[in-house]
Amino acid sequence: MEAENIKNINYQVIYRNIKYPRIEFKTGRLVLVLPHGENPDKIIDKHKNWIEKKMEFIRESLKNSNGKRISSRTDKELRNIVYSLVKRISDELDVRVNKIYFKRMKTKWASCSPKKNLTVNVLLKYLPENLIEYVIHHEMTHLIEKRHNKRFWDIISRKFTNYEEMEKELFTYWFLIHKLNDTTKF
Repeated sequence: MEAENIKNINYQVIYRNIKYPRIEFKTGRLVLVLPHGENPDKIIDKHKNWIEKKMEFIRESLKNSNGKRISSRTDKELRNIVYSLVKRISDELDVRVNKIYFKRMKTKWASCSPKKNLTVNVLLKYLPENLIEYVIHHEMTHLIEKRHNKRFWDIISRKFTNYEEMEKELFTYWFLIHKLNDTTKF
């Protein structure tokens, strides 16, 4: 369905054969995934404060993106960086990755499966190298601790004491890249 505007909130509604409604901000746009027949007004009203907080966070991220430049690496250059980082971080964390995959991902920079496979979003090529390193280190830390709990963040903070800033920076680049993608094809 096309984007709508209720109570000054632009959003898109997608009706699916699902039991429970879902609210998404994957690329900075509000998307309501609803069961057939569900009234979007009801969902907007129920979650309006949460939606407004998320929208403010996105606006702040986009504001912070002013003056930021995206890198212009090739896919091959990204692969070389990732393979080099995986080798180094494997030694640092004493973990091993099984396989590395590269693909365009809609909601994540990367992921690490229970089978120790690392999937890397090809959009990482637009990030500064320190953020690529952080993403790879973050995912490889999941080989030690699966959840984002205290132990996980303790491990992360040994290498990245400023990990909270880096997480915010990743959102800034995420929305910047997707904003540019609205006007340009990568």
